[in-house]
Amino acid sequence: MRSMEIGVMNSLGKEPGRNIFAEVAEFGLKVCQLVNWNPDLWTEEMARRVVRDSKASGVRVCALWTGQPGPAQWNMVEGHTTLGLVPPEYREMRVAALKKGADFAKWIGVPAIITHCGFVPEEPTHPFHDGTVAAIREVAAYCKQKGLGFWFESGQETPVTLLRTIEDVGTGNLGVNLDPANLILYGKGNPIDALDVIGKYVRNLHAKDGLYPTTGRELGREVPVGKGKVRFPEFLKKLYKLGFRGELIIEREISGPQQAKDIRKTVNDLKRWRGRLK
Repeated sequence: MRSMEIGVMNSLGKEPGRNIFAEVAEFGLKVCQLVNWNPDLWTEEMARRVVRDSKASGVRVCALWTGQPGPAQWNMVEGHTTLGLVPPEYREMRVAALKKGADFAKWIGVPAIITHCGFVPEEPTHPFHDGTVAAIREVAAYCKQKGLGFWFESGQETPVTLLRTIEDVGTGNLGVNLDPANLILYGKGNPIDALDVIGKYVRNLHAKDGLYPTTGRELGREVPVGKGKVRFPEFLKKLYKLGFRGELIIEREISGPQQAKDIRKTVNDLKRWRGRLK
């Protein structure tokens, strides 16, 4: 049985002649979340390539991170009206895209899709609330028909709003891809305390760190794991006590040589912290 296996985010959009999972293998890792924002790539032909490359590289895909078409403003102002399934004008096309992502996830044999549902309204009486819940339910029910889970990427909603949304959707196949840094970057909660609210729903973890916002309009700053406010040793210890044994997926949202350097360091740090849990 795998227990808190360490992996990394990995993009689907690789050049044709290169194994999709080559970079994961170069880090010495055997698991990843596959992420893509272009539904045009979610074809049966691409699915066959994913399965073939996964087998050749020995890298397992633990979930499909499913991006959505349309505008996306990652801040505290326009984010409310552009991200996820919250803005009514984008719901129909995004529900369709997420269903297409579920088809692709089924073809490649992963257990779930993951996405940001957006700034789900804190107030159940908000005019966008019921439509958002209905759209999430439609996608989650479609996933359930295919034997898949639907996992919320955390951060744009408070933990209690996320919990209430899971209860309201009520399809029984829901989980959380907990990104502790996002709770901090969006100023939505303390990741360790959040486990008291949503801990039982955590299925995957993004190993990412960050600092709280210093303005009311922009997100906080992402930093290397161990340099922010997550307090990873304490956080992992609490997750473990709650029974979490899912994957620890490293996400470092920069590019270039420093990204690779930070990922390698995080692999070593996670191994050390994980070792203290046994």
